[in-house]
Amino acid sequence: MRVAIVSEVFLPAVDGVVTRLMRTLEEFSAGGDDVVLIAPRAGAVLNDYAGIPVIGVPELRLPLYPDGEGYPPKRVALPGPALGRVLRSVRPDLIHAINPVLLAAGAVAHAHQRRLPLVASYHANLATYANLYRIGWLSGAGWRYIRMLHNNADVNLATSAATAELLRQQGVERVDLWPYGIETERFCPEKRSPQWRDRLSGGAAEELPVLLYVGRLAKEKTVERLLEAAQRPDARLAIVGDGPLRQELEQTFSGTGTTFHGFLGGEDLAQAYASADVFLMPSETETLGFVTLEAQASGLPVIAAESPAARELIAHGDDGLRYAPASPGALNAAVDTLVRDPELRARMGRTGREKAVGATWARATDVLRGHYRRAYEAHAADPRGLAA
Repeated sequence: MRVAIVSEVFLPAVDGVVTRLMRTLEEFSAGGDDVVLIAPRAGAVLNDYAGIPVIGVPELRLPLYPDGEGYPPKRVALPGPALGRVLRSVRPDLIHAINPVLLAAGAVAHAHQRRLPLVASYHANLATYANLYRIGWLSGAGWRYIRMLHNNADVNLATSAATAELLRQQGVERVDLWPYGIETERFCPEKRSPQWRDRLSGGAAEELPVLLYVGRLAKEKTVERLLEAAQRPDARLAIVGDGPLRQELEQTFSGTGTTFHGFLGGEDLAQAYASADVFLMPSETETLGFVTLEAQASGLPVIAAESPAARELIAHGDDGLRYAPASPGALNAAVDTLVRDPELRARMGRTGREKAVGATWARATDVLRGHYRRAYEAHAADPRGLAA
């Protein structure tokens, strides 16, 4: 079976969708699968990834969603004639539309026109982001658009059980789970580094627990909520990542001893994780949260804002703590519990690491192959028309 994956984003962009795609393509390559990726053309044309052909289509820069220094700019592509030409030349047996909004929405239409089996996967709470960016009036329209696109698919995939339930509540049909994997050799406690610990703590003279945040510095991440933790005299906060709110956040956290490290990747990122003591996740909008998984694989207990994704990843009191983000002092109380108890931190970190080791990309990709087969068979039995 030849599969054409059409994604709204790929390298050189950096986010959870790209991470999942990279690891999945590596597994497809190792398994000898017949797969082609179609995505917005990068600045430097990428002809393949891990031996899987990559076909770029004309792109646009997305100025309304800046990532900040260190992050390659986001690129998008419109579902124009170029996509149709590429898909006709590839002649896939099945199309997988990754987060269909623009380019991948064109893939949905192509699958309908050519009567091809279609898998669609949902990766970002775009309708939820509308409220955070003060365009909440678009939320209802956003869900109608998402529902219309996804209900053309023979199989719809969510990246977490919590997101699968959200999609069902919003009227999306035929929903199943595409599980996560994590690179436990790259992210591991053995990467702990005295040099990185010194950088994260800002060279603090005394050995204080290091609290770590990793992610984009944007409204939907609500990083400003970490201020109460940053003001503690018995811990240090380190923020890894960049984005449109960096300057504003640097002013907000001024005088607290918080260190900002910008975008990190590769071994620097792995060592930064392993050199901290507690990971903080203040966002409630994650569909999964790869940074939480990376922190767990690195042996860190996680303190996360209560959300469906957090409940799925963090067993409260076992491998981390969840707190009510709307409750004043709740975050600080959770931080206090772990800052004051190094043995509890160590135990929770070991538990999170053990859980992460079982989540491999090989297993996740085997599940995806099964979804492809099921979509192909379902379509053969009942070809779908365009949903109203």
